[in-house]
Amino acid sequence: MATAGASYHNLLEPPALVGHFLAHPPLDFRALTLPSGTPAFVARFDLLTTADDDLRRRVSALPLYRWWSRLLRPRTCFVGTTVSEYALLPRGADADALVREWRTAPAARQPFLIVKDLPQESPLLDQASNAAARAVARACEQAGFVLLEGQALAWVPIDFESTEDYLTRLSSSRRKDIRRKLRARAELEISEIPTGDAYFADAAVREEFYARYLDVYAQSEIHFDQLSREFFDALLQDASCGGIVFVYRHRGELIGWNLCFVVGDALVDKYVGFRYPQAREQNLYFVSWMHNLDYALRRDLCCYVAGWTDPAIKSYLGARFTFTRHAVRPRSRVLRAVLQRIAGRFESDRARLDGGDAEAKTDAGAARP
Repeated sequence: MATAGASYHNLLEPPALVGHFLAHPPLDFRALTLPSGTPAFVARFDLLTTADDDLRRRVSALPLYRWWSRLLRPRTCFVGTTVSEYALLPRGADADALVREWRTAPAARQPFLIVKDLPQESPLLDQASNAAARAVARACEQAGFVLLEGQALAWVPIDFESTEDYLTRLSSSRRKDIRRKLRARAELEISEIPTGDAYFADAAVREEFYARYLDVYAQSEIHFDQLSREFFDALLQDASCGGIVFVYRHRGELIGWNLCFVVGDALVDKYVGFRYPQAREQNLYFVSWMHNLDYALRRDLCCYVAGWTDPAIKSYLGARFTFTRHAVRPRSRVLRAVLQRIAGRFESDRARLDGGDAEAKTDAGAARP
C-alpha cells in the first residue's frame, strides 16, 4: 500500500529507488526534478509502443515509411519515472497548478508531453492517492491532454493459507502444468541476500548481475529504458532501500536473480536477471513467482505487486490487474485531434486480458523470461 509518510502520492517503492533513477537515469535519458518536486525525464519515444498490432501494420505499410518513420520517435517529456509503478504526485499540490507547471519548460520545448501511469482507482493505493490521481486526470483533460489506456499492473492479494491453497484456486489444467514446472525447485539453490550486503561489494558480482539483466532486456519485446550499470551498482550496494535479492543457482551456477522490496505490507517485484537457456530449462519464471508468494505469506504481507510486463502469463499464474492511464499532449493541435480519433487503438493490455481465456493463449514456453 502507498506509504502515508512519503512525500509523493502513489509511491509503492522505497524513495531511495527514485533517487537512484534521478542520479543514474536510463541510457539516453535526461532525468529532471520539476519545481514542485515532481520527477520527470526527457527521452526519445516510439509513439507506436503501446499501439495494437493492426495499427502498427497499417502505419508500417504506408509509402516511404522507412524514410519518415523516425518522425514517430520524437523527443518527449515524461512526467514520472520508469522505476515507479505510478506517476508520483507531490502531496499537498493543487492538480491544476501541477498541470500548468508540467506544460512549461522543458516540456514546452518537446513535441510531446506524457504524464505516464496515472492510477485508475488502484486497490494498492490509499483514498488520498486515488483522489489526487482523479484530480490530475481531470486537470489534464481540461488542459488539452488526451487520456489513453495504460498498462496492466499485476498483483496478488495474500489471502491464502499456503501456496498449495493458492494453486487450488486455479483450473485443474493450470494446477497440473504449474506443479510439473515447480519440480525444478528440487534442483535449485535459492538464497536471499539484502541489498547493501558485503556480497555486492565485489565489482565482479555486480557485473554478472548486470549482464543477466541485459540478457532479459535483450529478449524483451519493448526496448525503452535500459537501466545503466551505475544504477544497479548504486542500488545493489544501498542497504537503506531495504531491497531483497532472491538468487537462483543450478549446480553452483548463477542462473537468475530477482530484486524485490518490502514496502509497508507489500512485496514489490522490480527487477530480474536470467541466464538463458538455463532459466527456461529450470522454469525459473514459475519457480520465482511461487517463491515470492511464499516469501510474502511467511512475512504476513498483504499483497505481492508483480509489475507491468507479460500480462498473459501473469494472468495464467493467477494475478489480478489494475490499470493506469497516460495523459498525452502533443504540442501540435493537429496531432492532438488525430490522437483523439485513434485513442482506442492504444489499449493493448486490456484487450489482451479481456479478449479471451489466458489459459488458451499460454503454453509451456509462454514465459519468455
